[in-house]
Amino acid sequence: QVQLVESGGGSVQAGGSLRLSCAASGYDNSRYCVGWFRQHPGKAREWVASIYTALRDTYYADSVKGRFTISQDIAKNTVYLQMNSLNPEDTAMYYCATDRGYCYTVEEKYTYWGQGTQVTVSS
Repeated sequence: QVQLVESGGGSVQAGGSLRLSCAASGYDNSRYCVGWFRQHPGKAREWVASIYTALRDTYYADSVKGRFTISQDIAKNTVYLQMNSLNPEDTAMYYCATDRGYCYTVEEKYTYWGQGTQVTVSS
């Protein structure tokens, strides 16, 4: 059974940085896509970034491109989301998700999800 556990959320002032972690267990991470999504209060979950573990190919939503970096540590079975230049619009619950195969930007393509970690950015 694949399990994902996020950590690293918290409160930060605008312009600050946070690094989220997504620790995975129960799977062979050689050909999986791991994605980060976020959900603002009262809104649908939106895709933020993904990484295809086999090739380390990375993908970003336009809203975070140049500010966020997704990366992986194969030995630790962990994917990170480094978030810089945060602004109040980045305030949301952040989730990591994974599934076999290539990366997609829609949540329906991801079978396994973590419980989420809250990020709050104050102005």
